Amino acid sequence: MKVLYICTHNRCRSILSEAVTNSLGQEHIEARSAGSQPSGVVHPLSIKYLKERGIETDTLRSQSWDDFEEWAPNLVVTVCDSAAGESCPVWFGNSAKVHWGLEDPSKLEGSEEEIERAFNRTIDIIQQRVEQMLEQGLHKKSGAALQQAMQALADGKQ
Repeated sequence: MKVLYICTHNRCRSILSEAVTNSLGQEHIEARSAGSQPSGVVHPLSIKYLKERGIETDTLRSQSWDDFEEWAPNLVVTVCDSAAGESCPVWFGNSAKVHWGLEDPSKLEGSEEEIERAFNRTIDIIQQRVEQMLEQGLHKKSGAALQQAMQALADGKQ
């Protein structure tokens, strides 16, 4: 299954989601991330906290969703509220879509420990959802069945 994570600037939450999904998904899920207005830079703390967990970061980059028109994802997951409200490209039309609404740890102002906790909390949420996707065999579903199962997972009704 191919999953495209969308966040407006594609610098933190969608990047974290891509990396965690590829780490856990192995041969079952292939993930990418993109944004409608990509910043062009991955947030350095995203890289730091992924590396601390032993998650591969070498291929991560901030890029436009226009770069994925030919990739044809089975599932599009928006991870920020502004991306969820945006008009998606027509080519997303055949993909199941779900919104995860993750808090942005890169926007937190606080101590180094508070920021670290926020990043790790976000990574933990992503990891839990990807593990649930795999446990429930969602990578084998498509269309309306995938849409319904992913919405239940996002709503915490798995």
